[in-house]
Amino acid sequence: MKDDMEQYVEALRAAATAGDEYAAVKVAQDAHDAGVSLERLLLDVVAVAQARIGEEWAANRLTVAQEHMATAVNEGVLAVLANTIDTTDHGSAPLKWRLCVACVEGEWHTFPARLLTEVLRLRGWMVDYLGAHVPTRHLIVHLHRTAPDMVALSSSIATRLPAAHSAISACQAAGTPVLVGGAAFGPDGRYARLLGADAWTPDARAAADLLDAGPLPRRHAPGLSAERRPHLASHEYALFTDRKPDLVRGALEELSRRVPETGPRPAEPPVLTAEDVAFTVDFLGTAVYVNDPELFVSYTRWLAWTLTQRDAPPRALTAVLDALGARLTGLPHALDTLARGREATAGSQQAGESSEGEIPPREDGQR
Repeated sequence: MKDDMEQYVEALRAAATAGDEYAAVKVAQDAHDAGVSLERLLLDVVAVAQARIGEEWAANRLTVAQEHMATAVNEGVLAVLANTIDTTDHGSAPLKWRLCVACVEGEWHTFPARLLTEVLRLRGWMVDYLGAHVPTRHLIVHLHRTAPDMVALSSSIATRLPAAHSAISACQAAGTPVLVGGAAFGPDGRYARLLGADAWTPDARAAADLLDAGPLPRRHAPGLSAERRPHLASHEYALFTDRKPDLVRGALEELSRRVPETGPRPAEPPVLTAEDVAFTVDFLGTAVYVNDPELFVSYTRWLAWTLTQRDAPPRALTAVLDALGARLTGLPHALDTLARGREATAGSQQAGESSEGEIPPREDGQR
């Protein structure tokens, strides 16, 4: 069966990469007809194929447009399987509990949240799936109107952790326990614990297993006490946020000066875009917010590796980091975090290290 599952994964990946939704749906249908359960189909075929597509994009074997197309095809497969779940598996069985699934504000990567939604529906939950980029204020209105037993929040990008923190605290203040998941919270859930979530799981299967016993207990006081996480509301993070436009502008100017091919009218697509620079600044700010320089170190290593895959000159990233360092006066934690990122980047470039195993999603790519 393991070889069969691998065959289905590769067939689905190939169909999705080719943009052939009909072929992709047929792969899923053939697997189901061959006896693969819907849950295994979701978790061991569709999810694995989608992860490989993200790896292909990071390794520069797929363009951003190709990655978007492949993701859209797999989302179509999820939609077809969701209809199968509704008509075949639920029937007249009573629903267990009510859950709200949403991506935190600013998070547009919906695939993990949709995957969790369908697995939980298979296991008998009534799920309100709210989709991408749900502003916290609207999420709270929904909780008051529908009174779910709990909330599951998804975030794939670590730069959304401040927004996730606001959502977690607001949901708990409304009396609703919060389960979180997604790459943003760290491979061991460290940021979930830091931000006071009631529970964290690494994937949809683990989340469903945890919830088989029922909703998480409601707590009387939301989150962790402010005394245990003073850095989350630090003055330095507020100053950093105010300076972000100047940081991005200065880094782009330095990049254009030191790497002319990235200027306003390059002959080739720029090796680092304005979006890349803004994303780097966001990661630095988030590392300050959670007081964890390793968050920025991991990101810079990944970015250095990604640029290497695109044959980009190392001086491009160096120019951006140098420009940021010149504009972080009076922000000691940010300066220290930046210095660690620069050191790690230089080391990984010299050693030719690969960070392919640690691929944070970007604004323009899904994992």
